[in-house]
Amino acid sequence: MNIVISGSGLVGSLLSIYLAKRGHKVDIYERRPDMRKAKISAGKSINLALSDRGWKGLEGVGIADEIRKIAIPMYGRFIHHKDGSTAYQAYGKKEQAIYSVSRGAINMKLMDLAEQQPNISMHFNERCDYVDKNTGTIKFINTETNNVTTLNPDLVFGADGAFSAVRLNMQLQNDRFDYHQFYIEASYKELSIPPGENGSFLIKKNALHIWPRGSFMMIALPNFDGSFTCTLFLTHEGAEKSFEHLKTKEDVLKFFNEEFPDAVPLMPTLVEDFFTNPTSSLVTVKCYPWVFNDKIALIGDAAHAIVPFYGQGMNCGFEDCVVLNSLIEKHKEDWPKILQEYQVLRKPDGDAIADLAIMNFVEMRDKTADAKFLLQKKIEARFSEKYPDKWIPLYSMVTYSPHIRYSTALKEGLRQEAIMQEIMALPNIEHIWDSEEVEKMILEKI
Repeated sequence: MNIVISGSGLVGSLLSIYLAKRGHKVDIYERRPDMRKAKISAGKSINLALSDRGWKGLEGVGIADEIRKIAIPMYGRFIHHKDGSTAYQAYGKKEQAIYSVSRGAINMKLMDLAEQQPNISMHFNERCDYVDKNTGTIKFINTETNNVTTLNPDLVFGADGAFSAVRLNMQLQNDRFDYHQFYIEASYKELSIPPGENGSFLIKKNALHIWPRGSFMMIALPNFDGSFTCTLFLTHEGAEKSFEHLKTKEDVLKFFNEEFPDAVPLMPTLVEDFFTNPTSSLVTVKCYPWVFNDKIALIGDAAHAIVPFYGQGMNCGFEDCVVLNSLIEKHKEDWPKILQEYQVLRKPDGDAIADLAIMNFVEMRDKTADAKFLLQKKIEARFSEKYPDKWIPLYSMVTYSPHIRYSTALKEGLRQEAIMQEIMALPNIEHIWDSEEVEKMILEKI
């Protein structure tokens, strides 16, 4: 088949490899210039956290080893309290990690691997202008020459991100198209901790660093050169501590010295980065349907854009590719069946991980510094270790259990949270948390 993918981002590039390996001819059209040749705009790219679902997607086309070369394992959260004290929280069992990877680096690697396939062609500076719902005809305009390319492929995939042009065209042409977009109150700004002498890491290398401060936070993820990509998540406007009140160099230094005193000495370009890099919003998109007349389908952020607080945006998009590939196998290239089942399976999971990501924002910025919450996690980890068939912590279900659907993890996570709230309300829980009595009580409630 002749397949057109709009968008050469992470999901579009990976999807093209899956389809090409099945013998289809794939043309990728990308609105932006080729990022491997153009300078990537700095300051708007939160480092990504690859976890098991994402690795499964890469392994499915045999490219995981290539990506491992540019990924750094993070085995837990390293918490930086305001008073200068720190705490470490392992993510899972000893060998379990999530992997820090630069968005640009992994995207360029995927594009290189896609171009190695003889039946994939990539076209840049091509803006999607129109998609016809009934025929699948798609039109692109070259942003440099204004030349128009009109194509009539067998199938179109919209992998063109949270503000998808393919989705917008479907929205305009479909009666009863459900569309829900909402922004959280926080925006983000990228900052940096440079490497130390000889490329050394100035803070713990194999961890995701968090400075939780209640209604806001800063995080830092490691890079290969010894630097850390930092991201400040802060209320956009309307609060005393918000981006709207950080107008001058003095404002920024006062805020950082008060809130992140241990980080400031590590950030020599703080003020410059703050005023150079954009303040970017965080959007969630839910929509339905994802499939139109068996000719057009949405995938990745175009179908389900989520906020980054579970580190699952890329992983979820890669899982879309895994599910789609398994359905091609199941239905033997019967595309109407493939696309309909893809939509039925993935829509509930896209909605679930969107909700989980917002829930995890509250956990990261607020609860990770709370002693009672940390005790709750300790109880859950101990119980899970003793009864692995009865209790998998929510974080492990989402991050390390690709066989468990996001929608199942959300449902089970809420059930477990209700049980834990009862346990945490027990008198003297701080002293009896590892007792037989508490263990028995959890078993009864399960």
